[in-house]
Amino acid sequence: MGFVGSNLAHRMIRMGAKVTIVDAMLEPYGGNLYNLKGIEKQTTFIRGDARDDDLMKQTVKDKNFIFTLFAQVSHLLSMTDPMLDIDINCKGNMTVLEAVRKYNDSAKVLYGGTRGSTGDAKYLPVDENHPDEPPDINGINKWAAEKYHLIYNKVYGLKTTSLRIGNTYGERHQMKHGHYGVLNYFIRRAMMGEPIQIYGDGEQTRDYTYVDDLVDAFLLMMGSKEVLGKMYLIGGGQMISFKTMVDTVVETVGKGKVEHVPFPDSQRKAIDVRKFFVTTERLRSATGWTPKTPLSEGMKKTVAFYRDHLKEYI
Repeated sequence: MGFVGSNLAHRMIRMGAKVTIVDAMLEPYGGNLYNLKGIEKQTTFIRGDARDDDLMKQTVKDKNFIFTLFAQVSHLLSMTDPMLDIDINCKGNMTVLEAVRKYNDSAKVLYGGTRGSTGDAKYLPVDENHPDEPPDINGINKWAAEKYHLIYNKVYGLKTTSLRIGNTYGERHQMKHGHYGVLNYFIRRAMMGEPIQIYGDGEQTRDYTYVDDLVDAFLLMMGSKEVLGKMYLIGGGQMISFKTMVDTVVETVGKGKVEHVPFPDSQRKAIDVRKFFVTTERLRSATGWTPKTPLSEGMKKTVAFYRDHLKEYI
């Protein structure tokens, strides 16, 4: 019921699929009943937890494709409450995998990993051979869950794969806070005429992926045998400075202002990763995927969506 899962559901319903969504609707991870607006009657929604063995046993049966997209996603919370992060990100994914192994081992399973499992870039562009040095408990646990999926392919022959998701934006993303999905949060601030703060000079670089392009990658991976047992990176194809991203938000929304402020001492190391950019050549080679949506175009689509539905997301 969150950002990525609901956009995937909308696409698959349009393609004629039978879609079941399981979500515990835990705060503050972005689950929103409004995300199914327009496809409520075509979708089966189960309010339940991936850590529930009995529920997973029943839910995975007879499914062709399974997307494990649930997670504890807050980096800060993973450090203040590491046991919760372990419970959701490690136990939850293991519960799903065991259910698939025992009750539906013919299903294809795609794990939604995170760029945070890579850590700081040692070289650019980052590729799948880059060393992994997760910077926090969340990155470590998401890395472990990714390895669970891949080892179940190696040992049990399950049809698993992993896609490490980075800075993704678009429709149906939570906008209540900026703990994750900062670009959409900045759109909210601009639309409400609130200032957007940039730490330092704003020349830190990232690549931003529009959610429709991410969904394209999911579906292409599910149609590829080559991806099984492997991990892939995804990005938007452009290395964009933080300042350029914020300026694009303000320009597209048509209001808002930018404030440059010094880095808080407590966050300098965590925030000031100067450059990060991935190559998607491995993903393109395996599936044919390439990013289609430049930041300016994706931003226009995203802002247009929230102009009509902002009250459902703030």
